[in-house]
Amino acid sequence: MIINKFQGKSEEEAVEKAKKEMGANVVIMNVKEIKPKGLFRAWKSSVIEVTAAMEEREQAPNPVSALNTPLKMHENINYAADEKIDIPIPAEKKENTALDLDKEPLKEMLKVETKNKEVMHKEKVLEEKLESLQNILEKSLSGEAKQEPIKSAFGMAETQSEQSDGFKCMKMVYEVLLENEVSEKYVNQIMDDVEKVVRSGTSMDLFLSNVYQKMILKFGQPKAIELNQGQPKVVFFIGPTGVGKTTTIAKIASKYKVDLGKKVAFLTADTYRIAAAEQLRTYANILDMPLTIIYSADEMNAAIERVGDYELILVDTAGFSHKNEVQREDIKHLIASVDEKYEKDVYLVISATTKYKDLLEMVDVYHDIADYKIIFTKLDETSTYGNILNIRMYSGAELSYITNGQNVPDDIEVFDTQKIVKQLLGGR
Repeated sequence: MIINKFQGKSEEEAVEKAKKEMGANVVIMNVKEIKPKGLFRAWKSSVIEVTAAMEEREQAPNPVSALNTPLKMHENINYAADEKIDIPIPAEKKENTALDLDKEPLKEMLKVETKNKEVMHKEKVLEEKLESLQNILEKSLSGEAKQEPIKSAFGMAETQSEQSDGFKCMKMVYEVLLENEVSEKYVNQIMDDVEKVVRSGTSMDLFLSNVYQKMILKFGQPKAIELNQGQPKVVFFIGPTGVGKTTTIAKIASKYKVDLGKKVAFLTADTYRIAAAEQLRTYANILDMPLTIIYSADEMNAAIERVGDYELILVDTAGFSHKNEVQREDIKHLIASVDEKYEKDVYLVISATTKYKDLLEMVDVYHDIADYKIIFTKLDETSTYGNILNIRMYSGAELSYITNGQNVPDDIEVFDTQKIVKQLLGGR
């Protein structure tokens, strides 16, 4: 018996393939629907598989000729066995003797099943790598079920059925990044970098792994505040109004004072905003930290000297529009006035909810004031984090902290690169 399997979009198509290859008298033993599995099952349609069988016919003697020449049919038969024949007695009756009619098809079936298991295992590993990336990709693809020409992100038009899994994966990652408001310029850079490593026909897990790694490298290693031995670290916080500078300073102060047991002091040069100093004083009283108000750059070094035995000095500055040149020069002069014997850091505090165009102007303006690291605030007020990658790649400035709420000191953490990359790729 010959057993083969045939697949088609419908049962009729699969049966037609069976008859074409095995003959019109083929026997259909089984019909089943095979649903797509794995990470990209949303792209694929179900197929119908039929199991077809055909008896192998031996060449039989012509009965008429046999009657006419009966002796010739048997004249060459030797009725004596050349060797002893042992007939084995089976230990137990086989439940399904039909499966033993032809072992080769069974071997092929086992090979296919083993291969399918290997594929499923690889897909499972990939799903674990990027967690819920599958869900967002399936959601993105839900409107692409029609087999009609589509234009890829790279300008190539072809039908969905003609696209390789690798190309589909590339296209979906491209679109997911754009949906998360990553600039198309930087998406193309990432894809170009990945394309140098992978080739056409590359497996999906290798492609996604390379995208993931490239994005990790683009973000770089986040830089938290590092203290010095024997002298205070002076840290300035600059940025526009309303981004949460003062609250961010209080969160960092609490982390270093309460969690790490460090001596922390406050300085504030924000004398423009009404009650700004009082807000910081409230935090200083709660945390039992000294607070000094600075009215001009000439007072800076004297104020630092008074708390010179402290390990960390946090300096709040006035928020201002990036278009206000007068205030910009005041902040620049304030930072430059710090004596060289003190090590200082500058952190630009900006909101993740700010428009991309405004962010570009801000980072340019503040870069003229000093070299800085970046703190992103208000991540809890946006669902897209593309601007974080955009500004990192545009400015080249190192990332530091992120905040995601108003609670002091809980809603702050050092920038988690892996977490943000997964979210940019559609994970949670």
